[in-house]
Amino acid sequence: ALREEDSILFKKMLNEFQKEEQYSKAFSAKGEYNSTESVFMALIFQQQKMISQLIDKLSKYKANQKK
Repeated sequence: ALREEDSILFKKMLNEFQKEEQYSKAFSAKGEYNSTESVFMALIFQQQKMISQLIDKLSKYKANQKK
């Protein structure tokens, strides 16, 4: 039901967090058939990780601009 560009992005996100051990454990916690809750939790954690990295980069950039 997603547009093609959204579907590609969604699949990319799924692949990325499945590669990470900590997220892959959450993803497969419900056994062979992954629950929606596990998928959403893993996506939320991945997004928060990305947001935190961007905030850190922005903070470093701003600190360098003040010098």
